[in-house]
Amino acid sequence: MAERILVVDDVAANRYVIGRWLEHSGYEVIEAASGQEALDAVREQLPDLVLLDVRMPDMDGFEVCERIKADPASAAVPVIHLTTSGVEVRDRTQGLARGADAIITEPVEPEVLLATVHAMLRYASARRRVERLAGQLAALADTTLAVNSADGVPDLVRAAAEGAARMFGCAASVVASALDGEHAHVAIAGGDSMRIPAGQADFGAAPHGFTIMTGPGTEWAALLAPSARTGEVRVALARLQAKPLVAVLVPADVTASEADLHVLSQLSQTVALAVEGLRSLDEGRRIALTLQRSLLPRSLPRVPGLDLAARYIPATTEAEIGGDFYELILLGDRLLVAVGDVMGHSLHAATVMAEIRHAVRAYASEGHGLGEILRRVNQLMLTFLPRELATVVLLLVDPAGGEVLLCNAGHLPPLLVADGRAEYVPLPGPLLGADLPRPDETAILLPPGGALVLITDGLVERRDLGVLDGMARLRDLAAVVEPDLNVFCDRLLNGLMPSDREDDVALVVLRRS
Repeated sequence: MAERILVVDDVAANRYVIGRWLEHSGYEVIEAASGQEALDAVREQLPDLVLLDVRMPDMDGFEVCERIKADPASAAVPVIHLTTSGVEVRDRTQGLARGADAIITEPVEPEVLLATVHAMLRYASARRRVERLAGQLAALADTTLAVNSADGVPDLVRAAAEGAARMFGCAASVVASALDGEHAHVAIAGGDSMRIPAGQADFGAAPHGFTIMTGPGTEWAALLAPSARTGEVRVALARLQAKPLVAVLVPADVTASEADLHVLSQLSQTVALAVEGLRSLDEGRRIALTLQRSLLPRSLPRVPGLDLAARYIPATTEAEIGGDFYELILLGDRLLVAVGDVMGHSLHAATVMAEIRHAVRAYASEGHGLGEILRRVNQLMLTFLPRELATVVLLLVDPAGGEVLLCNAGHLPPLLVADGRAEYVPLPGPLLGADLPRPDETAILLPPGGALVLITDGLVERRDLGVLDGMARLRDLAAVVEPDLNVFCDRLLNGLMPSDREDDVALVVLRRS
């Protein structure tokens, strides 16, 4: 399309001559006879360049130029002043100071005028390309942050589609395979993401790596905004190794330059890497959750005369694994309960926790008393895990008579709830990993209807709540026990556990029927 030039002069003959020169050189010419006509033409038709006479009846060319440059819509349009040879030097410098890009003194030879016009248009075109690329790169940086902050693939493709629309100024779509591999998520800028069968997002045998293909919009109509379905569409595909495919779709006419194609390719790569990050995180969560579940009881035993409930909450939704644990084992007609906490909430803490848990089970199955179990576990840690520390509280419950034997190794004491009151059972004892004397077990009576609550410190300690204050709040909350122990556990967790917790939480409740 021919570049459009606005010729502004109050003398019709001057406009005619200059206009013919420009038209013969392939430019489209529009004319204005006054300053106001020039401003109206710039606002309505936005020419590629303005040839502006300095002397006009309603306002001088300096003011017209200044007002053109003050409008963001036309600020980048080059303005060339046309002046007579009699204009003083200070007037010429004033023109440049107030926004003009060049000054031509009349009379002027056609070759000089056309060469100046061509140079100004070449400069303006380069400036527009640079400004467009700078805007695209800024939008790409913002979009990269947004897609890497997304909580899931639906939010990710929505952020990517909005970013693509800002980069290219058009309706854009982004497609990414769901983490299950059987579906895909599609987002069109300005709308919500959609979940579709993977077969509906078919781009043929897309290779591994990054590629750009072009085709009719009708081929991918279901993935496009209505305005993009009738023309050619550019599709940037990205696939990392054998991982799910990502596609960014935009109209072909907005990606005509090499710079546009490079930005489009960078966007598709960014989205693919972000999807891969989510996929890896999801796999890690699944593995960690599977491991954590394998290290905790699969189910609670059924014990006549006792109601039981338990919870385990990991420190973070990303890590799904930690050093807190609980164990409930039937030993004949009695129930052994263990709740413990290995320092830290990581994979390493979980492996130490597994060793302690299995040691407790082994020594308990051999028939040792609670005090002896803790002494043997402590000796095991001193021998094989000398740098580790842990706390454990053990209970041996007789459901029939209500007798409970307790022994502690540095853990928070059990909370006894009976007759509408909640009190902690004093249980001294050094933590595991310390080579210190250990007391034998203590005996208490659990009355019918009475309950024991065992926790790890993640439930009662956090940045804004000291452990003693947290234990006091737990005591107040636990004074009344609901008939359904699961409801009781949920109430305690909701009342004490913050959403930004930094430690694992284990909770075990047993009640004598």
